[in-house]
Amino acid sequence: MYDFKDRHIVVTGGTGALGTAVVGALIKAGAMCHVPYHINDEAARFPYRVHPRVKLIGDANIASDMVVRRLYESVPKLWASIHLAGGFAMGPIAESDEAELMGMLRTNLVTCILCCAAAVRAIRQAGSGGRIVNIAARNALEPRLGAKAVAYTAAKAGVAALTQALAEEVASEGILVNAVAPSIMDTPANRAAMPKANHAAWPTVEEVAGTILYLASPEDRVTRGAVVPVYGRS
Repeated sequence: MYDFKDRHIVVTGGTGALGTAVVGALIKAGAMCHVPYHINDEAARFPYRVHPRVKLIGDANIASDMVVRRLYESVPKLWASIHLAGGFAMGPIAESDEAELMGMLRTNLVTCILCCAAAVRAIRQAGSGGRIVNIAARNALEPRLGAKAVAYTAAKAGVAALTQALAEEVASEGILVNAVAPSIMDTPANRAAMPKANHAAWPTVEEVAGTILYLASPEDRVTRGAVVPVYGRS
């Protein structure tokens, strides 16, 4: 168990399947979680919406620089920022268009860059160092797997590159930046979409959350610039 007692953590995408696992684990470790959301139905189903150490922040379009700045300015003494928000689209590139490309870049890469920038400012102000954890994807490390999901793959590759560059930029300040790169995770939605797949080989959201918690924890004092594969047996 990692010690997050009284540490303030932002978790974007925190009302999703992986986010719920991450927030639940952080609560058990003593953290104060700030969870922005943009999808009301997800927030309504979020099991920790009334927990005393969870602050839900509605109407949070984190593709907006102004919204992101206001969000991070509202967090006292930020320790870590975990960026799980994103989206997925697939289809042959000849059938894609500018709107799809820009949507993938905005949802996956722009949100991550804006939150990283705001997190660095907030962690600097807190003055005790901190952690940033991004979410890339297996496609980012193995781009050939991104056939028929080119825009998504390019956006997640950008997240991986961002993670490595930023880690070098802020390491001297005690801010450690890393990412996880999951394969397909075992969620109800993914099982429904791929009913014939070997679900037992997929990593669970709880298993991926465990890696994220370590990278966000004060116990991790040396890891930076890593894009950690979390593939399970898939």
